[in-house]
Amino acid sequence: MTTPASDSSGLAARQAALVEALTAGRPVPEGIDGFRFEAARLALLRKRAGEVARQWPMLAAAFGDRWKREFSSWAAVRPTEGSLRDGWDLARDLTRRGALPPAAAAELAQREAAWHYDSTAAPRSRRGPALRTAGGATALQVAGRVWLLRRP
Repeated sequence: MTTPASDSSGLAARQAALVEALTAGRPVPEGIDGFRFEAARLALLRKRAGEVARQWPMLAAAFGDRWKREFSSWAAVRPTEGSLRDGWDLARDLTRRGALPPAAAAELAQREAAWHYDSTAAPRSRRGPALRTAGGATALQVAGRVWLLRRP
């Protein structure tokens, strides 16, 4: 006999498995319609791409019509950390691969100079001066103001 507590914990586990499948590329749980699942997964990726584009406008603009496809292929197996961090992580990944567009490199360099972000905790503003380079762009932050010194 199942108890209400075991029913709710089983439901919670099934819901968690569904969320992980939708957002982190985990296997589709048993009993879920594959067509509807894929439609929901793609809709969530498009929504995430739009949210990241609002936080990182130059990154999104640099890809133009390919933005949603580029972001979705990167994000398909990564659970969201929020749109600011998702964009930051994508820009850093593109930098490592040598694929960061110049306009996005300037945007990343400015963010790196103004904020400290270690890819694990939420970004926090820098207190002291900082000089950062990303994808050939260089930015300087002093007293809370950021200057782009060199464009790629």
